[in-house]
Amino acid sequence: MTADIDAKLVEAGRKLFAGDWRFAFASPSTETLPPMAGLEVAFAGRSNVGKSSLINALTGRNNLARTSHTPGRTQELIFFQGPEKAGLRLVDMPGYGYAAAPKTKVAAWTALIHAFLRGRSSLARVYVLIDARHGLKDVDLDVLKTLDSAAVSYQVVLTKADQVKPAELATRTAEAEAALAKHPAAFPQVLATSSRSGAGMAELRAAMALLLEERK
Repeated sequence: MTADIDAKLVEAGRKLFAGDWRFAFASPSTETLPPMAGLEVAFAGRSNVGKSSLINALTGRNNLARTSHTPGRTQELIFFQGPEKAGLRLVDMPGYGYAAAPKTKVAAWTALIHAFLRGRSSLARVYVLIDARHGLKDVDLDVLKTLDSAAVSYQVVLTKADQVKPAELATRTAEAEAALAKHPAAFPQVLATSSRSGAGMAELRAAMALLLEERK
């Protein structure tokens, strides 16, 4: 991309997320999934990776997505609707790797996620959030394999980048990009973000603006 195109996408992303965003649906089962419409991007990650905080930072709304200090609190697929003419939804997926719930309920969430990934033609990309302090773990790699098998395009986004030193962040980014080279459905570039400082948010918004542009 040229610098001019990049600047246009950054501005398009800014306008997209400056618009009205609202809670739309909560789906605890495949039967309650909303009808497919427009384009959807989903956010996956270990519990307490900062999914809700990232969605709030993206949209500039402190309380759009509910944040919790209790890992595994998000137990449904939560859909957020963007500006009417934009044709974009954000999907907050249940956290994985830990949940303060019975194993049968965790299994039900897992089945819901797999069904959503495999049967959603409107799903343009999954952003897999990884805590920059810890990097990719085995449970993350298992999720990447699931996304590969579902043939869903995904991109890794590092969260809490403000909590690690620049050299360590560069190492985490390089490690993630090396790991992604082995995964056919993965977008090769890793984005580093911070919900607290706003770092990387413009680039993430621009990436979603590009997805919308490509679907036209």
